[in-house]
Amino acid sequence: MTAPSVFPELEPLLPRVSKPVQYVGGELNAQVGEWESAAVRWALMYPDAYEVGLPNQGVMILYELLNERPDALAERCYAVWPDLEALMREHGVPAFTVDGHRPLGAFDLIGVSFSTELGYTNLLTALDLAGIPLHAVDRDADHPVVVAGGHAAFNPEPIADFVDVAAIGDGEEVVGEITDVVKAWKAEGRPGGRRELLLRLAGVDGCYVPSLYDVGYGADGAIAAVTPVDARAPRTVTKRTTSDLDAWPYPKQPLVPLAETVHERASVEIFRGCTRGCRFCQAGMITRPVRERTLRGIGEMVDASVRASGFDEVGLLSLSSADHSEIAEITKGLADRYEGTNTSLSLPSTRVDAFNIDLANEISRNGRRSGLTFAPEGGSERIRRVINKMVSEEDLIRTVSEAFAQGWRQVKLYFMCGLPTEEDDDVLQIADMAHNVIRAGREASGRNDVRCTISIGGFVPKPHTPFQWAAQAHPDVVDDRLRKLRAKVNSNRKLGRNVGMRYHDGQPSLIEGLLARGDRRVGRVIERVWREGGRFDGWSEHFSYQRWVDSAAAELEPLGVSLEWFTTRERDRDEVLPWDHLDSGLERDWLWDDWQDALAAREQDDCRWTPCFDCGVCPATGTDIEVGPSGTTLLPLTVVNPLSAAPRGDRAAPTRGDAGAGG
Repeated sequence: MTAPSVFPELEPLLPRVSKPVQYVGGELNAQVGEWESAAVRWALMYPDAYEVGLPNQGVMILYELLNERPDALAERCYAVWPDLEALMREHGVPAFTVDGHRPLGAFDLIGVSFSTELGYTNLLTALDLAGIPLHAVDRDADHPVVVAGGHAAFNPEPIADFVDVAAIGDGEEVVGEITDVVKAWKAEGRPGGRRELLLRLAGVDGCYVPSLYDVGYGADGAIAAVTPVDARAPRTVTKRTTSDLDAWPYPKQPLVPLAETVHERASVEIFRGCTRGCRFCQAGMITRPVRERTLRGIGEMVDASVRASGFDEVGLLSLSSADHSEIAEITKGLADRYEGTNTSLSLPSTRVDAFNIDLANEISRNGRRSGLTFAPEGGSERIRRVINKMVSEEDLIRTVSEAFAQGWRQVKLYFMCGLPTEEDDDVLQIADMAHNVIRAGREASGRNDVRCTISIGGFVPKPHTPFQWAAQAHPDVVDDRLRKLRAKVNSNRKLGRNVGMRYHDGQPSLIEGLLARGDRRVGRVIERVWREGGRFDGWSEHFSYQRWVDSAAAELEPLGVSLEWFTTRERDRDEVLPWDHLDSGLERDWLWDDWQDALAAREQDDCRWTPCFDCGVCPATGTDIEVGPSGTTLLPLTVVNPLSAAPRGDRAAPTRGDAGAGG
């Protein structure tokens, strides 16, 4: 079977749409494999615009991994904007990949990476444009298997009608095992048709096949039970965890975009997981345990990425990059290597208590000081205890004062509104913190042009966190508190003029909450919204709150539940949650106990440096916390520009076991 390119039909349409370059492919390091020689063919989709999807690390990693296999092929697909969608429907052009412009319907598998639940409607657009039945039950052996992955797939129940498989957890190993299963099934002549293939995929650790489970509901509207309908389907599906990250140094050749994207840099993941225990943070909970890359592994990845891409910025990524146990050695070694060149470093995610000015100076040694970013998340000390984000205002002021004294002029602070137990005063104290930052900055720098930007998002309770039982704040409550906060920021004109305020209103957050904690009944809301024009719901200019509210009322209320039932209602301990049969490794009783600690405003320590709290992850996933000192050096340590910096040679990493980030 061949899959000819649809580009001859697509090309005449491109002059009629915005940013046509995003649909042409051919980026540096892109690959177009040989179709006929591949036994298994993947289309990897990020269900958002090219500018958001191309830098996504997850898609990039799987793209490389699959294309390294001689028996597999992988191409990329992104959501098309409504202008091109309309023209594709008018001219009969199917959904396509940007690499070979092959139709999605010709592939064996479509892997969809969901970073956020608000991308669900874009999946339906792609399936419909591809001529693939929206509902998995209507597909046959000739249709691609739709595989969902990413953080938002840890509760795939709202999209259970539309996907065939949800791959839970890390993808590096499971994507290869899925490929092996499909290859064997095809080689055997596709015995048993699509159902047999799905049963085989259900036997892959970390793969959940929704159609193999029956969901029953009680008179109160809650789930009564989730039951496998076939003996080959496991009762509980446990996430996959990749242990040795050094064995998976991907991406080796990052894609270089042709069009402007949200991040234009080489990104290297320096460790995965987080044990800080922030109770709101789904990413931190579901990616446990911590697994650090070694200094040598990081150095080799940075070197390979810069050489392969030509990017002039390297982002050292993790949930909290300054928490790497050897971050001082990493940043100094890389700063030494690239001193005098155009290559700069960035730490996109840092914590006040893991950050110091030495670290800041290393990452800005090439003269780029765009500003410092921290996330206190809560305005008051009380609410920070509730969410277990123990950043003191004193630490923050001390850190920013030193930064302003050293020449920085801008600080950005991230917060949330609508947190459990939150009251108006918890939010209003954000204004006090911002004013204090300006005061400290002026005093430390002797200048009046220092800036503080506060960025505030609505809190969304997420599955597999201690807040999975919490009631979500109504948008009216969130918006009212944000109005009061703006008034307080501006109440002191001398300080307020130096404070910028950016915020998201509460309405999109409520819909995200519906999708995050919904069950299979929410799927009909997603479909109705899509049929009525819902696209790109993560973009404010395309999002329609009223469309979601009306669709939820029409589809859920006849079933005895509602938008509010899924969002602003607090759950009790014994309620069966839609994702209880999907095991992130965290013990349910531990999560409940941590929820009770939150209500009592009791903080929890980081288990990397304290005795185990028995959250359950390490024994459940067969892994353990892996942190330095690694005993390796940051190789290769050849200085890139020897004319501007004397060669320094190799350095052995100091053997240190403390949690200090900056020496």
